Amino acid sequence: MPSLLLLGAGHAHMTVMEAIPRLIERGHSVTVVGPGERHYYSGMGPGMLGGHYSPEDISFPVRQMVTQRGGTFITARATRIDPQRKHVVLDSGQELAYDVCSCNTGSHVPSSIVDGDATDVFPVKPIENLLAGRESIRRRASRGPVRIAVVGGGPAALEVAGNAAAALTQTGAQGNVAMYAGSSFLRRFPARVRELARKELQKARVKLHEGAYASAVHTGEVVLDNGERYEADIIFTALGVVPSPLFAASGLPVGKDGGLAVDAHLRCTEYDDIFGGGDCIWFTPQPLAKVGVYAVRQNPVLLHNLAARLEGGPLLTFSPGGEYLLIFNTGSGRGILHKAGFTFAGRLAFMVKDWIDRRFIRRFQPH
Repeated sequence: MPSLLLLGAGHAHMTVMEAIPRLIERGHSVTVVGPGERHYYSGMGPGMLGGHYSPEDISFPVRQMVTQRGGTFITARATRIDPQRKHVVLDSGQELAYDVCSCNTGSHVPSSIVDGDATDVFPVKPIENLLAGRESIRRRASRGPVRIAVVGGGPAALEVAGNAAAALTQTGAQGNVAMYAGSSFLRRFPARVRELARKELQKARVKLHEGAYASAVHTGEVVLDNGERYEADIIFTALGVVPSPLFAASGLPVGKDGGLAVDAHLRCTEYDDIFGGGDCIWFTPQPLAKVGVYAVRQNPVLLHNLAARLEGGPLLTFSPGGEYLLIFNTGSGRGILHKAGFTFAGRLAFMVKDWIDRRFIRRFQPH
């Protein structure tokens, strides 16, 4: 029986997991390896921090999804892929053989500036950290004022800052939220988006620091590269994301960011039986931003190509598509919507995002 091994139960594998019964009917076995029994949808993570969603609202019970459909789910992480032997080694020491392997292992926030012993410092990935951050805000607020820092200048930092402010407001405690954005505040976005983002931060009473970059993060302190130091009780780091070191450590071809190098078929450029999608890949035809929309768009192509590789059929080509709808959740039921020069901020923007996100969650949750 040909075996399909999925490393990661993330967005790019959702349609494949949904199709497990069909794959089994066609004579294949399916095993999924994931770090936990639930997978959190990153697009709704800031809303969980801000108290708009519960953990169950924004996550998929992936073990249940897999086992109810006839697949095998293993709670673990892959530490090495051996493409010659077609084996994967897990952090438990277990080895799994595969005929075809697909990687959707996500990404993590670089921690080079964070003191290894620092406490109450929460990288924005994995998404579960945002729930831990919310609980930390609640506990601190019961004892007095809370100072919150967000390190980063991109969309994730914006969303986390706004929702951290909402979480603080809900406690009724005094305190403040500061965002240390360096000189790169939303630099990939048009001036109108940046203008509205600044206004949203002002509404949320978030102080935006621009210019100097954070050079170090310690327990209770953010240090900037101009020598300035700022105290903080709780610190969130949103310093961009990078793929797991799994691929480079396994001797697989990787791109500039360490992601698995794949071709237009989402297939590893050197090994025909390894595929990948989402944040963990380097798409060699063109660079792709680390945004969930691409993982979602890759779903049907990955499903087709994995089945085709198992059965000797032709592969489909993945086309990233045109400009996508972008909506930031800025906290307290507000957001910023942008697409093709059309931009606005307010409650309607968040309502649109909420409807889209909930529809995506409902599609893949077991009924």
